[in-house]
Amino acid sequence: SSADLLETIFNRLVDHFGPQHWWPAQSPFEVIVGAILTQNTNWRNVERAIDNLQRAGVLSLEKLLELPIDLLAQYIRPAGYYNLKAQRLKNCIHMICQQYDGDLDLFLGEDTFGLREQLLKVKGIGPETADSILLYGANKPIFVVDTYTYRILSRHNIISEESDYGTIQELFMDNLKADSDLFNEYHALIVMTGKEFCKKTKPLCEKCPLNGLQGYGVEIENRVG
Repeated sequence: SSADLLETIFNRLVDHFGPQHWWPAQSPFEVIVGAILTQNTNWRNVERAIDNLQRAGVLSLEKLLELPIDLLAQYIRPAGYYNLKAQRLKNCIHMICQQYDGDLDLFLGEDTFGLREQLLKVKGIGPETADSILLYGANKPIFVVDTYTYRILSRHNIISEESDYGTIQELFMDNLKADSDLFNEYHALIVMTGKEFCKKTKPLCEKCPLNGLQGYGVEIENRVG
């Protein structure tokens, strides 16, 4: 069954990598900022941008609200697309101020789907960014899907190549218990697998902890070629 298969994948990955303790942030607000900054870049660049904000003493809702956008863009420059991302951060902060009186606890305490709806209305926030904020910032049991999830599952013929974000998310949420700790750990393990083994080109299938996953003919060469 799908539930057994997803459990097998999780167990193999946790045996190989150990617990991930993701997301590396000091506060829920830092998760929100990181989730927006990590679009189209790697985490090292995000850390440098967040470090700049911390050193400048502006890593808070109130401070970023007041900060001129061109200055914000300079601080987050290491994350790339910095003008665009500065605008997205401002858009998100304005939504929290308008819809939740700038009260972060009120925002994070909103019910899962109400919160998701508000986030998706923000220009520049798509499902992956919204769900990262929900799971890692607000501790809501929602599964985050990314390119690694799609790549790993389609290479193992678990999903079709036409599967969209919602379909993949449902696969996990319908077959696993709704537990934010489990979803947190599972997503982080998928990211590790994608980075270390299931690479875009030249995947290291022989060494991968998911090699020879039972019940699925893995036609990696045809898929990647």
